[in-house]
Amino acid sequence: MRLGTTEIILIIVLALVLFGGSKIAGLGGALGKSIKDFKTAVKEDEPKEAPKDEGK
Repeated sequence: MRLGTTEIILIIVLALVLFGGSKIAGLGGALGKSIKDFKTAVKEDEPKEAPKDEGK
């Protein structure tokens, strides 16, 4: 089942009515910060490159 444009607009309008614009904006900001923190944590946990063996 795919959502069309009308259904997506209806869902957005219902979310605005139920939660209000400020709550949705705050949720978006929190989500963006969470994604940024996650990317930073993943980048820090990446293994370092092994030094190349130049003797061979």
